[in-house]
Amino acid sequence: MILERTKNEILVRLPAYVDLAELQNILDFLKYKENTAKSKATQKDVNELSELANSSIWEKFKAKRNIK
Repeated sequence: MILERTKNEILVRLPAYVDLAELQNILDFLKYKENTAKSKATQKDVNELSELANSSIWEKFKAKRNIK
């Protein structure tokens, strides 16, 4: 593995035999860290938003399948 820092980026070079699925999981986590690095949201905010999204998804699912 080679790490290289440029003016605007950090480059990581890995051998071709590295498992792509595992690498994608790591990249997804790094993207999450990048996206949330400057967030001022509290855990309470995240929990409330998550609950709202989950209930919204569930309501759409029920409506689509005519479940009461």
